[in-house]
Amino acid sequence: MTATRRRITEAAVELHGTVGPARTTMSAVAERAGVQRHTLYRHFPGEAELFGACSGHFFAANPLPDPEPWREIGDPRQRLAAALDDLYAYYKRTEPMFANVLRDVELVEALGPTLVPMQAYLAEAVEILTSGWSAGGRRRRVLAAALRHAIDFHTWRSLTTDDHIARTEAVELLVALVTAAARPSRRATVAQAAGL
Repeated sequence: MTATRRRITEAAVELHGTVGPARTTMSAVAERAGVQRHTLYRHFPGEAELFGACSGHFFAANPLPDPEPWREIGDPRQRLAAALDDLYAYYKRTEPMFANVLRDVELVEALGPTLVPMQAYLAEAVEILTSGWSAGGRRRRVLAAALRHAIDFHTWRSLTTDDHIARTEAVELLVALVTAAARPSRRATVAQAAGL
């Protein structure tokens, strides 16, 4: 039973990483796993159960980078560079799966819940990476928006895959963007100088 369930899960993960969840049918999963459809449905009554198992299996095999070492880096720019380097290396290794899943999330209702752990992870990353910058008030919101953009899979992909720049160049570019986002605006600087 356990071996059959694992075979089905692995077959679904393979199909999700190659053709994507929206193009993966339960029949195709059964065929790839070498089981009858009724066997597949005995283990996974619907897509939600199958996708949940796939997500657990995928993240067990491909754990997200550990954010704890980032907390130990005092300088926020160095911390951001380390985090981006870790995340971008992870995105490179897992690109086929994330590209397909994120493409299909609006098409397949059962995918949404499987992304909740990733969303929570990225939210925690923004909290860690926001620490140490001198931005306050509105600039803090701009900084957080820049950080969310910097750690997003689509940002990494647009730079390194679509624009063909190296990971180190992408990291440098996004650190510069976030640094600029953390600086007070010119208008705020002028107002501070004038004592307003």
